[in-house]
Amino acid sequence: MTVLGISAYYHDSAAAIISNGKVLFAAQEERFTRIKNDASFPEESIKFCLQEAGIAVSELDAIAFYDKPFLKFERLLETYYAFAPRGFRSFSKAMPVWLKEKLFIKQFIRKKLKELNGGHKIPNLKIVFPEHHLSHIASAFYTSPFSKAAFLTVDGVGEWTTTAYGHACGKKGIEILGELEFPDSLGLIYSSFTYFLGFEVNKGEYKMMGLAPYSSIHSERVRRFMEIISAKLIDIREDGSIKLNQVYFEYPYGLRMVDPKKWEQLFELKKREPEEAITQIHADLALAAQKVLEQALLRMLQHIKKETGANYLCIAGGVALNCVANSVLYEQQLFEDIYIQPAAGDAGAAIGAALVTNYLHSDLPFSGLTKNFDNYLGPKFSEIDIERVLRKHKCQFEYIDSDEEVYEKTVNYIVEKKVVGWFSGRTEFGPRALGNRSILADATDPEMQSKLNRKIKFRESFRPFAPAVCEEDYDAYFKPGKRSHYMLFTNQLKDSLLQELPENFDSFSLDEKRKFPKSQLPAVTHADLSARVQVVKKSMNPKFWNLLQKYKKVTGTGVLINTSFNVMDEPIVNTPEDAYRCFMNSGIDVLVMENFLITK
Repeated sequence: MTVLGISAYYHDSAAAIISNGKVLFAAQEERFTRIKNDASFPEESIKFCLQEAGIAVSELDAIAFYDKPFLKFERLLETYYAFAPRGFRSFSKAMPVWLKEKLFIKQFIRKKLKELNGGHKIPNLKIVFPEHHLSHIASAFYTSPFSKAAFLTVDGVGEWTTTAYGHACGKKGIEILGELEFPDSLGLIYSSFTYFLGFEVNKGEYKMMGLAPYSSIHSERVRRFMEIISAKLIDIREDGSIKLNQVYFEYPYGLRMVDPKKWEQLFELKKREPEEAITQIHADLALAAQKVLEQALLRMLQHIKKETGANYLCIAGGVALNCVANSVLYEQQLFEDIYIQPAAGDAGAAIGAALVTNYLHSDLPFSGLTKNFDNYLGPKFSEIDIERVLRKHKCQFEYIDSDEEVYEKTVNYIVEKKVVGWFSGRTEFGPRALGNRSILADATDPEMQSKLNRKIKFRESFRPFAPAVCEEDYDAYFKPGKRSHYMLFTNQLKDSLLQELPENFDSFSLDEKRKFPKSQLPAVTHADLSARVQVVKKSMNPKFWNLLQKYKKVTGTGVLINTSFNVMDEPIVNTPEDAYRCFMNSGIDVLVMENFLITK
């Protein structure tokens, strides 16, 4: 059975194509349109998936859209009615696009696929609409190594559901045991703090997560903030279910997440505007929100373990991209292992919609993947494609015959404190660059974190960078923990690598905390002595693994900075043209595209 999965119209739209349970290709629309988190119908992604798979539209067995639009529309109408007349502005803004496009998605899909089929209608084209959280569940379970597992999905909101848990089995299918419904949402309360702290909702949650470690759980102000959140904003029950105090929120009916005046009175803190400086009190509030999120998730996991008795757990939904919370949950050892699909948000639901359609509409068994899920699912480009771009721009380049020489020259540039844009193989699917569309640099350089943020990424100075390390070398640098191939967990550096912190470190300003060299790998050591590690497995990415091994052989250090190949507010590069443009418009020193090497 061949199924095309689609997610669209909220944020981060995507398409995926699967055949008999195997994910063949997948891509996010933003990579083609160059619009960050593009929510539009993923026309270019669909074209890519079909073309790369060599499958005609007429050969598809089904199209799976990742949620049920009519249920979502029902939720909007009921919510606006319940809060009327307060939600009129939001209602009047939302209705035109629903009446013009979203309510008629089935017809729109048929129209677009007819165009892709040369203008010919496709008779008996099956279009299905699995529920939003079912798509999330399937995206995690059917790409996991488990034949049966408990699951948890947590995000802002799907149709009505904001959280779901239950049990999945390769033979019996998916059984949802419990749900939370809108407006009670862990994702939306986290986004509310994102908004109040001056970051963009649905885009800046990871910034708030990165800001939180600049504070300390021992801070009196953090504890006071946590008490206020628990007393006034959220009631966390023993089973992990939550109830939000809607007096303080506007997202159900308004154009903003919260009433800033009420929150300012509550926390005795003015709402931060995006252009305003970030100070310690903002980090304190970020940490308080992060800790309350972790408390709620932990209670959910304890309840799920009690209800299911499962040994394994799959997590999906946008909240599953919170790698700090993921690590806290893993460290509780309630389950033998936890699996999170690398594109855990709505983009990954395109994969889930296709997979759930395939498995639940056929007799195809699922016994768990025997190999790690391969998320290198996007476009790749030939040497001819790359050379055409370089000649078009009339730039000087060097072509290197052997991969070994590519590794050697790349390593030498990094040793010289140069920053390298690394473009290789297929584009990663999901928000993380995992060695195919990456910016690489020296993790031992105390100045590198600042240099990357200021001159290359053009982003906030507090933002951390992730290390990449070969699986065989993990123990030399990091304490025992979840070894994530997808940068979805954090790990603590080994004590032997840490520098002693001053007694008054907690009283340092944010910038002083950032600048203080906290370990022998200062460029990837966050303020809480953690790092979001990519553990590189040779079978998953042999070229990147070989580069890391070459770097270790030359320098004695087996860790590199690996950050996404893009600048702020732009998607990760996709094509050679994207890579060249990013290289020329930033402070990247060297560009390596397959066996082509370009310097400035």
